[in-house]
Amino acid sequence: MTAFILVSGAHTDGLVWEEVAAQLRESGAEVHPVTLTGMGERRRPAEPGTDLEAHVQELVRLIDEVDAPDVVLVGHCYGVYPAYGAADRRPERIARIVCLDTALPQDGEPALHLVPDEAVRERLLQRVEQAEDDGWLLPPPAVEEWQRWGSVAGVPADALERLTRRAAPQPPATLTQPLRLSGAVAEVATTGVLCTASGPGIALIESLVQLGDPRLTALVDPRVSFFELDTGHWPMLSAPGELADVLLRAAAGEGHRLSAKKDEQPSHLRSFLLDVPERPRERVGRVDLHLPDADGPRPAVVFVHGGPIPPGAQPTPRDWPTFVGYGRYVAGLGAVGVTLDHRLHDLGDYGRAAEDVAAAVELVRADPRVDADRVALWFVSGGGLLSADWLATPPPWLRCVAATYPILAPLPNWTLVEDRFRPATAVRTAGELPIVLTRVGLEHPELAATVAEFVAAAEDCAANLEVIDVPLAHHGFETIDHTEQTRDAVKHAVRSVLGHLEI
Repeated sequence: MTAFILVSGAHTDGLVWEEVAAQLRESGAEVHPVTLTGMGERRRPAEPGTDLEAHVQELVRLIDEVDAPDVVLVGHCYGVYPAYGAADRRPERIARIVCLDTALPQDGEPALHLVPDEAVRERLLQRVEQAEDDGWLLPPPAVEEWQRWGSVAGVPADALERLTRRAAPQPPATLTQPLRLSGAVAEVATTGVLCTASGPGIALIESLVQLGDPRLTALVDPRVSFFELDTGHWPMLSAPGELADVLLRAAAGEGHRLSAKKDEQPSHLRSFLLDVPERPRERVGRVDLHLPDADGPRPAVVFVHGGPIPPGAQPTPRDWPTFVGYGRYVAGLGAVGVTLDHRLHDLGDYGRAAEDVAAAVELVRADPRVDADRVALWFVSGGGLLSADWLATPPPWLRCVAATYPILAPLPNWTLVEDRFRPATAVRTAGELPIVLTRVGLEHPELAATVAEFVAAAEDCAANLEVIDVPLAHHGFETIDHTEQTRDAVKHAVRSVLGHLEI
């Protein structure tokens, strides 16, 4: 018999698993929905000093009491931290850990980064720094605030009301104390359940793995599997039957396995879809200039790559075929094609990346071969969020903003991204600035939703938006979809941008 230990997220208790637990028991499984000290309506009052380690030890004691030969630990949101800590202490007892719409925690990492509200994070840190032991607890969210912890898509109104009514204040040290792992948990099989209305799906995760990010190496381990649920962050409330089925399948060892495809060239390093001749290229720091044949100053198109990109990735984006191809192409048509490497290595790096882009633009505009009054910025993929600053307050020399398969709003679980990087909001003050958007029909659903949000906002404020649709193209089509449709889309987008630069 399999025993499921269900560990809920912040502010909640075992009651949140009520429907899932009932369906698991109907299948013949043993089920233990956990109420940790200080959490939920039926909580045991938190004693002073209740922290993450206290919750870990509670789970260890429960594991020791379970007689079933196979124990599956399920951690939702905050719950994955004590679950991982307990599995690390009792790895021989755990058949599998299920991470429900949450990332794999790391040694030395506190659960604090899961708190999406920056003000709450800062307040918690201040409390810790002041070393106050006054019994203060983190208040639970109001009914309209749960979406800050993750998408509430699919959760019925009455279930959301019950969630709010049962919620309890959270002991702050459970979020601020670093998780300590010996490494034993690395040998335990793991399943990630991705809720696609709340964050990335399997295809997007697999594409990030293909970039060679060493931080994602653990995900290609054959002991790691994945499932998707088409719902928000609270599947135990929005899709309990589907979640119960996924948990049973995970316990049986099913699920999608990621592949690093080591013998296959990564898709982003394949050839550009257009055969463009080489152009003179000059490198200045992080910036490359692809130069046209011209005697006087020429307009410039600055291409901004996406990310996050692993800090040690080689080659860097400005040497990827897509960006070299775009740079050469516009240079051959009479503009300076600019590519650059910015430091978007993690979701918290958007501010630093924005500084890099601004510095690159300043360098380019100061170059005597560039007409400083005729510049376009072209944002790609995750770089789309960096367009927000330029859309919000467009300078007079910015003649056009372009975006290709962009992310135009932070995904629901991108809690580290600053509020300023929201192009779907910034477009409302873009005025008459021309915007050229290339939209792909085979986009990852979670990314397509951000584009739809942006387009709706642009239409609502009558922004100067041109949309180029490529129905049969994927994200990153320049190196994977070599078709007449995609070639025409690139040519169309480049013509539009250069037209706004008066070429």
